[in-house]
Amino acid sequence: MSIKVIMFPGQGSQYKGMGEQLFKEYPEAVKTANKALGYDIAELCLIDPENKLNQTNYTQPALYFVNYLNYQKYLASNDAPNYFIGHSLGEFNALNAAGVYDFETGLKIVQKRGELMFSVGGTSMAAVIGGDYKEIKEILKNNFPDIDIANINTMSQIVISGKTESLNKAADFFEEEGMVYIPLKVSGAFHSRYMTPVKQQFHDFIESMTLKFCITPVISNYTAAVYPLEREAIIKNMINQIDSPIKWLQSVEYLMYQGECDFIEIGASEVLTNIVKKISI
Repeated sequence: MSIKVIMFPGQGSQYKGMGEQLFKEYPEAVKTANKALGYDIAELCLIDPENKLNQTNYTQPALYFVNYLNYQKYLASNDAPNYFIGHSLGEFNALNAAGVYDFETGLKIVQKRGELMFSVGGTSMAAVIGGDYKEIKEILKNNFPDIDIANINTMSQIVISGKTESLNKAADFFEEEGMVYIPLKVSGAFHSRYMTPVKQQFHDFIESMTLKFCITPVISNYTAAVYPLEREAIIKNMINQIDSPIKWLQSVEYLMYQGECDFIEIGASEVLTNIVKKISI
């Protein structure tokens, strides 16, 4: 019998119109979200009149909410999984689904996380395809020391974070090396040194929340291993994720070592499904 793994996507998977049918099916959840956030979540996701959906401080609550609704829909006709895993923002959906905090608490946490990450201006991210981790790390060290590796998605898909000016210069370099360079739809250098200044504020905010241990195991982006049970260790993983690389490749490999896995993506896209397919080849 295969191991069932639920995956929640993160930023970059958002699009205008996501969750339209779900908003109609879960009106009480929409009311709760509107009250907690202080704005109309349906209007943001479906209409986006002020073009805010791609701004991190709005993207994160929007994706968390749509991921949450998608999982409620899934649970209506399916059993709970053996493991949860989420990519960056998606990890906070995984923690909610695993029972660490309730829906509304999670919504407030990701809203704060989005606000803090958005406050770091002049930075961005890009995906580099065609080079492995060691090769890209060496290139950055020798040519662009102010750029960090942010996500290790597959053996040949690495995401980098840094000042937008430096990333623009790096684009030409990577393309000359025969790699594909893709700027990402984000508004900050997430999972890099540039997020470190806001870590303490995020810690202080989470510290005031009611947290429980995971009922179902969650794989941590920060450690590529199962989330610990102790409150302080859970908080440590949550806040360290903000300025440390997302170890997606290692996390998926960890699960695959446990046995044959059935990876099911819950959310607004199939981006993680495609990444897992590349890892499993």
